[in-house]
This record gives sequence, C-alpha cells and structure tokens, in this order.
Amino acid sequence: MPEFDSAPWCMNGHMHTIFASLLFQPAFVDFKRHLVPTPDGDHLNLDLVEHENGSPVTIILHGLEGSSNRFYVRNLANHLHVNGHTVAALNFRSCGGKMNKKRRFYHSGEYEDLNTVTNWLREKYPESPILAAGFSLGGSVLLNYLRHHATNNQISGFAAVSVPYDLYRGSLNLQKGFNRLYDYQFLRTLKQKLHQKRESFSDLPTFSGRTVFDFDDQVTAPIHGFEDARDYYQQCSSAYFMDEIKTWGLLIHSREDPLCPFDFTPEDVINQNPKLTTSFPERGGHVGFWSLPPGWVELTIGTYFRQLLS
Repeated sequence: MPEFDSAPWCMNGHMHTIFASLLFQPAFVDFKRHLVPTPDGDHLNLDLVEHENGSPVTIILHGLEGSSNRFYVRNLANHLHVNGHTVAALNFRSCGGKMNKKRRFYHSGEYEDLNTVTNWLREKYPESPILAAGFSLGGSVLLNYLRHHATNNQISGFAAVSVPYDLYRGSLNLQKGFNRLYDYQFLRTLKQKLHQKRESFSDLPTFSGRTVFDFDDQVTAPIHGFEDARDYYQQCSSAYFMDEIKTWGLLIHSREDPLCPFDFTPEDVINQNPKLTTSFPERGGHVGFWSLPPGWVELTIGTYFRQLLS
C-alpha cells in the first residue's frame, strides 16, 4: 500500500480532520439519483455514476450526518470512476437532502439497508463484482453487514476508513476537550432532523440531552429497537466481532485520530484475521488525511481494489 506522507502544516489529528473537511474541494461526479425501495415501504437515496457494462461496482457509505456530497465520498467516487468503476453512493435514511418517509432514521449498525442496496445492484449488474468502501459510521455499517451476512453477502471486497470500532468509548470521547465541538456539530443537525420528523410522527421520543450519547440514548436506541445507548453500542460495535469478518478487506485508521482514538482499535484481533489488510499511519485525522501529494486515501483504496480484482 502507498505510504502516507503528511502535509507539514497538519501538525496533529485535529488539523488533518478540520482542514480536510473545510478545504478539500469535492470532485465533480455526474451522479444520477435513484430511489431504492425498502421492504418496510421506505426508500433509500442512491446516487449512481455508471461505467461500461461488466465494470466493478463500488458502494460508498458516508459518515455520521454526512451524504454523497461530502468530499471523501466524491473524491473517492471520482477516482474509482476514472479507473473503471461504476460507483453507487448511498445516502442513509434522512441524509442526502431528502427526508425518508418512515419513522426510523439510521445508525452505526443499520446493515439491512445496505443489504437492500447490494441486492438492488446485483439485480441491475448481474455480471459485475461488487465492492464497498465505508467511512466512519459508514464503515461500522459495512462491518455489521459483513458480519450478519457472512454467508450470503454480495460484496467481494471492502475498505473501511476511520471506523468507530468501540461505539461506547467513541461516544464518550466526543465529550472531552476540543472534541465537544464535533459533538455539538453532529448534535445540531440530528436535533434539526428530529424536529422535522416529529411533524409527521408526533409519537417520536422527545430529546432533552446535550450530547450525541444522550441523543443515542433517548432517540436512536428506542426508535431502532434497542434498550438504551449502551445496548445499541454493545450490539453494533465492530470491536467485538472483527474475527468474524470473512470478506477480503482493507482497514485504514490514523494513529492520531481525534474522534476515534487508535487505542479503541482491536489491533490484535484484526492482525490475526488473514482476510484483513491494514494501513495504520502515524499521522492523519478522522477521515481527513492531507497528504503530499493529495489523494492518499483514494489512491490507497483504488490500489487495494485493483489488486483484489486481479
């Protein structure tokens, strides 16, 4: 895998995370939106840019409160499309600029919506290998899918970047020091969506907390069938099942990730799984990796997928 050469002006993980988010320009990708129906009568917003028939199909999954417009989605989509992939960027329910119809939202272990998309893509592209790349929460969703559909999944290979392997510890970490700014930003849009959703579903839980942990405890967990936040985190944290992943995959995680500290990564278990390849650079941020030249994440994932397909 290509080595990560950090930009000298990014002196810590926060700078990589923030500078990439604010300054990286999302590539133009000529996405066409498709509404994928779900078994419960809802829909998923899937943004698709096609290559020729028989090309590999790669699904990209965004992070918490992201969408297919985020720089890391579009830059990877552009890189892969230029290199011969059809790319499908999934917007989780309530994301992507259009509210979903049903009561539920999305969460870090919502693997059945990914299953719906992979089945839809398999029907549309019966001869194409399907790959997937997930960022942060999207990586957690992807790993949950691979665990629960280990014997019948459609995905031949994957990449997961900046995964919150331990959801409980990661949530508590957002309440510390400078990280409270990230927590505030996530919570701001989550509260807006809850307010909007309550216009159609007045029985939704009320929210009186001040952190993402509180939101997961009071809203995310009960809406999606969990007892509370800790039950949700326990069931969906990939730290507890990395030994069960049976699909070839690449894991990328900075050792100075400020949101999901590397200490939360089950490195020993990962290293014992022969299906998994790792790239754990000393520098970098959460999803944001400002390299010289730019584009290290895209190049690394593209290189891994090319090797996998060959």
